[in-house]
Amino acid sequence: MAKVVAEVIEVRGSGQCSAGHRVGDRFVFTVDRTPGMCPWALSSLLAPAAVLLNGGSFPWAGGGEPTEWCCPDPTDTVVFRLAREED
Repeated sequence: MAKVVAEVIEVRGSGQCSAGHRVGDRFVFTVDRTPGMCPWALSSLLAPAAVLLNGGSFPWAGGGEPTEWCCPDPTDTVVFRLAREED
């Protein structure tokens, strides 16, 4: 079963995520499960994770993956790397 892993690679600003996410945290998306995470970050990652789970890609992502996405926090932005993985 395919899955998409969102890994925290940076917390900009103060370096402290208000929801407690830290560099190295990993969150797994599957076709029937979303991870327990900050709802603002989750809303930012749902669409790109769905694209990857369904075999899609993003034209700006050179070789296709991984891609980087951010939560909408304007002061302490959490940056996630999204990549498809197989079990």
